[in-house]
Amino acid sequence: MFSRQHVARAAILACVVLPFQIGCHKSADNEPGVTLHPTNTPVDRYKLHGMVVALSAASGEITVQHGDIPGFMPAMTMAYKLKDPAEIEKLKPGDQISADVLVHSDNDDYLLDSVVVTSEARRGFVPAMLPPHQLMVGEQVPDLPLVNQDGKAIRLKDYRGKALLITFIYTRCPMPTACPLITSHFAKVNRDLAQDLRAYDASHLISISLDPAYDKPPVLRQYGLAYLDDNAAAFSHWEFADTTPGDLKKLAEAFGLQYSEEGNQITHTMATTLIGPDSKVAKTWAGSDWNPDDVAGAVKSLALKAAR
Repeated sequence: MFSRQHVARAAILACVVLPFQIGCHKSADNEPGVTLHPTNTPVDRYKLHGMVVALSAASGEITVQHGDIPGFMPAMTMAYKLKDPAEIEKLKPGDQISADVLVHSDNDDYLLDSVVVTSEARRGFVPAMLPPHQLMVGEQVPDLPLVNQDGKAIRLKDYRGKALLITFIYTRCPMPTACPLITSHFAKVNRDLAQDLRAYDASHLISISLDPAYDKPPVLRQYGLAYLDDNAAAFSHWEFADTTPGDLKKLAEAFGLQYSEEGNQITHTMATTLIGPDSKVAKTWAGSDWNPDDVAGAVKSLALKAAR
């Protein structure tokens, strides 16, 4: 029988129990795949046996379809963070694994430790209906390198302690209701935040290009100036950045973005994400038809909390 405490925790995490559906969970307070706890915190270990059905290097998680974990939870498919993030390198979808589930008595985080591949017979198996794992509210964002409009290397962790609003665009986008509209929205949010010095100082905006092959720093700088009234000093609050194709793929996966290139055009979905001072997702907006006043209000509220 489950303990009452474990049943409560399992209920929080066990969003689904059907095969090939992803469960949900609370995220760690630290970097992806790493959770620090006091050395005197009691830790329970439970043995897990299952199959890896998805990997996310961006969030440092593996999704496992596993059987019953005696004394802890029933069979289900859910995502787990790894105690050692480097272990993700040895895993592939389809791998049969055994591992220890670490459960801390004063924390709702569940970590996998001592991961062992017991069979590679089904390696390469990927259920078609499993989408990439999109970061949910409360989950840690990946800290990947970017290069801004001035050619300066930046990382998302550089803005820890601030309310950070990010979105994805590309400068050659021809659709007025897509990238041009969302960038105009960002310009409005930027102007609104500038009306409150405390909120302005405790917030930051980044537009990330989906076209790193073309959107090099000089192109991004020219594009950005068009929305900043040719005021280059405003880049200190709103940056335009690109990254490598590989890291762009990781970011897109993390933020639930889909994109594909066809000639000079990029077909893509749109996603805007507000990241809290703790580098965790605070709120998301899909598409480009969100209200700039509402988003500016959300950024301002989070920024003023950070400024206290």
